Amino acid sequence: MSEAQTLGLQELLRVSPVADEIARRFQAAGHRLALVGGSVRDALLGRLGNDLDFTTDARPQQVLKLVKGWADAVWDVGIAFGTVGARKDTPEGSFLIEITTYRSEAYDRTSRKPEVTYGDTIEQDLVRRDFTVNAMAVDLPGRGFVDPHRGLEDLEARVLRTPATPEESFSDDPLRMMRAARFAAQLDFEPAPEVVAAMTAMAERITIVSAERVQAELNKLLLARHPVKGLRLLVDTGLAGYVLPELPALKLERDEHHRHKDVYEHSLTVLEQAIDLEQDGPDLTLRLAALLHDIGKPRTRRFESDGRVSFHHHEVVGAKMTRKRMRELKYSKELTEDVSRLVELHLRFHGYGGGEWTDSAVRRYVTDAGPLLERLHKLTRSDCTTRNKKKAAALSRTYDGLEQRISELKAQEELDAIRPALDGNQIMELLGLKPGPQVGKAYKHMLELRLEQGPMEHDEAVAALRAWWAGQQG
Repeated sequence: MSEAQTLGLQELLRVSPVADEIARRFQAAGHRLALVGGSVRDALLGRLGNDLDFTTDARPQQVLKLVKGWADAVWDVGIAFGTVGARKDTPEGSFLIEITTYRSEAYDRTSRKPEVTYGDTIEQDLVRRDFTVNAMAVDLPGRGFVDPHRGLEDLEARVLRTPATPEESFSDDPLRMMRAARFAAQLDFEPAPEVVAAMTAMAERITIVSAERVQAELNKLLLARHPVKGLRLLVDTGLAGYVLPELPALKLERDEHHRHKDVYEHSLTVLEQAIDLEQDGPDLTLRLAALLHDIGKPRTRRFESDGRVSFHHHEVVGAKMTRKRMRELKYSKELTEDVSRLVELHLRFHGYGGGEWTDSAVRRYVTDAGPLLERLHKLTRSDCTTRNKKKAAALSRTYDGLEQRISELKAQEELDAIRPALDGNQIMELLGLKPGPQVGKAYKHMLELRLEQGPMEHDEAVAALRAWWAGQQG
């Protein structure tokens, strides 16, 4: 027995009580049930969780009848595609279960939605799956191993192949091309040469897939252990040109004197360095910002008269481009704004110089970053990819100094919640105003004073407000 098979057996024994229990219900009703796909793959890799995927010859309505009364919760949101979901609570924990009827799905060349037809054998079901490592099953409750496409061999060789030809597989569902990149990133597997060739030849086919599905796949890739591996595959096959064109665009033509670094390679390195700074697991906001922070450079590149290459205001242009791309990929408004803001702020630190910022400038840095400050710290530190160790150490020390100043000011002034000394109600009462634009202007003026001067006593703030108001009336 191979190491993978040994691990798989151990994992199956762990989940066997719940798996065997549901399998016996199906068996008693005259149906087959098998653990399938990613669950078998992960069991063989020794990483099976409590999310279990099953396949069956029972039709969806029959599946519903069989799980009701056994599961602690049942949902049928995927029933149009032949999938019934359930939750089973056990002393060992809760299991989330998906049971899908044997099926075959294919895309019409002009449609974004798969057409689902049901099959009668597990072999029919497995051949339609995306990759051989996901086309294995364990028949239950007998535990017979079903592997018609030699997925176990590919798993042990860490290779991604398709059960049918890659062209057939990717034509059935073009999103599988992105899944190849995602599995390369998650599992550190290598796609077979014929898979890469088909991805390259068929890259444009990804355009029929909805933005929501593309985004979900891109997120899984970015949150994987080796996202750069997956991103390189997307770029090298041309897929990125359709789903994230700003990334391959970073491969700027090098000027003959090589006066600027490779922006594409730099961006991938920044992503890897940002990942190294994560403390509480994968952070999609940080990873997106790291990947996209320099996408404004191609549009702002200039060759100066002194021979230097400049990218003036690329952070502002990049923030706008980030916002546009994320909207097209249907990201949430909150995530879009957070990532765009980080891209916009990623160069701000370089104005700090050797520590010349006033306390007012430090306050503005903190206020402008708001709740994104910790991510901005990580992004800024990650953005240093120089091979000059002396220069890198100097930048790190300087940023250490800025963080120290922020900590000291926070201790003194509660920087995280900077507000003017007078609120809107007090401003209206003191100036005899009703709600309106003038109150907003007064509030903004008092906030500017707070940022410039630090905390103010109440009487001092009242005097400053009256003086400003008098000037407005002149």
